[in-house]
Amino acid sequence: MATQVYLLRHGETAWSLSGRHTGRTDLPLTGQGERRAAELRETLRGITFNQVFTSPLQRARRTCELAGLGGVAQVDPDLHEWDYGDYEGRTSAEIHAGRPGWNVFQDGCPQGESVKEVSQRADRVLAALGPGEGAVALFSHGHFLRVLAMRWIGLAAGQGRHFALDTGSVSILGHEHPGATTPAISLWNAGSVRGNAANREPQAGVP
Repeated sequence: MATQVYLLRHGETAWSLSGRHTGRTDLPLTGQGERRAAELRETLRGITFNQVFTSPLQRARRTCELAGLGGVAQVDPDLHEWDYGDYEGRTSAEIHAGRPGWNVFQDGCPQGESVKEVSQRADRVLAALGPGEGAVALFSHGHFLRVLAMRWIGLAAGQGRHFALDTGSVSILGHEHPGATTPAISLWNAGSVRGNAANREPQAGVP
């Protein structure tokens, strides 16, 4: 298993800004999203990645490109965002109007993916990482990366509801200490939102 796995959520899109669930809809980055993605180039400077993978959706691929890793990245369909089915393009408030208390990490999505299905995808991504020392970069999406992080540390996918993840952020999965085998979250949700939490964009799917 890789020593470190860098999780990079794509930059802002118009729907992520407004809190609309964006699964299969292939939206471009906003201007701010492109600027934040370009800042990742400096954040990642000097890090040698043994492998770089990206979701097939343009918001992740463009973030990867602006971060300076597009030339070495491989597309992995398993890094796709949650398939929201009937809830695609809807905000949490709109969904709760007809289904109070709904949470994607608990209930999944009608005509879309269940929690189990997304968890299985995350497990496949982790199982496919190359063995040995070194770092891997994964460019993907908010809900999926939260599930992936939970599976890394051996928790159920549903626990991802407790880990907010902003657009353009960097997180690192590692181990308890150098040489250890106990998986740990070394860094979470860094480098995106600064200042008051009130400035954070809506977290789709969280009541």
